[in-house]
Amino acid sequence: MGKTIIWDLDNTLYFETDEYKNKLNEATAEAAIKEFNLPLGFQEATDLVKESYSKYRDGVEHFVRTYGLSNKELYEAYHKYKTNYIGMITPYEGLLESLKSLDCPQYIFSTSTKDICIRILKHIGLYEFFKDKIYSVEDFDVYKKNESSWVYQKVCDKIGVEAKDCIFVDDSYSNHKFAKEAGMTTVRLYYNNNSAKGMDFIDSAYKGIEETIKGLKEDYMC
Repeated sequence: MGKTIIWDLDNTLYFETDEYKNKLNEATAEAAIKEFNLPLGFQEATDLVKESYSKYRDGVEHFVRTYGLSNKELYEAYHKYKTNYIGMITPYEGLLESLKSLDCPQYIFSTSTKDICIRILKHIGLYEFFKDKIYSVEDFDVYKKNESSWVYQKVCDKIGVEAKDCIFVDDSYSNHKFAKEAGMTTVRLYYNNNSAKGMDFIDSAYKGIEETIKGLKEDYMC
């Protein structure tokens, strides 16, 4: 059987600039303060989001653990504010044609809500290509990709393929650990010089989207 590519969306099929990342941190802070009335100043809350991501690879985990907030409710509130910043995303030029040149079925699996995925994909010109091939963690009643291999197996079940026949492409190395446990081939798309190639749960790493697509063709016959 040929390979199936499962793409992450955020910071994988588009690049998150520092300005955009800062706005997402602020969106989490806004959600925590405005939706849950936490006794925090805006800058204090924003700093806690950054600290949470650094410690847990997740910007909301600190608020869940410290204030006992519902992960689901905080996840939904954050994405309500994230909607405001989709227009800041700059699409990759020519990406649709490059994806079409890959000779493998392709899907999306994202930590963003399904609604946000659709909005982003429409903004970057990839929605029609991935229409009806978009999965969010919320489809499986979880809100992260870096806690268990279970959700990766559920994605494979939905698609109707074996995990061993899937190539999972993501920028976040913390997600690859669980994709690998599920039996997937793991490909990390990275920026700068932090490839994380030495981690035993990453099969391949390529710098940027163009090199990733080239690597999928040359190394995995996609």
